Amino acid sequence: MSLRTTFAAVAVLAFATPVFAQTAPAADPVAAAATAEAAFTVRAEAFQEAMLAMQDEMQAALTAAGADRVKANADLDAIAARYQPQADAFANELDAFITSQLPVMPPEAQAQMAQMGPAMRTQITGFPATIKAGVIQEAAAAAPASQ
Repeated sequence: MSLRTTFAAVAVLAFATPVFAQTAPAADPVAAAATAEAAFTVRAEAFQEAMLAMQDEMQAALTAAGADRVKANADLDAIAARYQPQADAFANELDAFITSQLPVMPPEAQAQMAQMGPAMRTQITGFPATIKAGVIQEAAAAAPASQ
């Protein structure tokens, strides 16, 4: 799954929770869900910006390394390592967001979120490595055209 597709999935999760919350009998679940959604959306947008910045850094490092693939790989690994804590933190925030929304969801939505959460967490924590692989793949695909 691409970076943009995963961000879209996270956005769908964030925007779907108020719909689920409307069926709950709590005092004001819609307002609570909207507040949680807004906060999570801000964090998701910041994370997306960080991952796009990482991708730009990786592309620049790959270009700067030129034909030295050992240096390029080491530089990309260093960049990925710098951004990994952000990916891990956002995965934890996603877990907390899902957990906060589960009580106001109907049982079938709870089951779906319980199933989707671990897969989304794995994708999010894997973003630095996934983006690195994508940058390398794009460079390899462009290499014959530039020679």
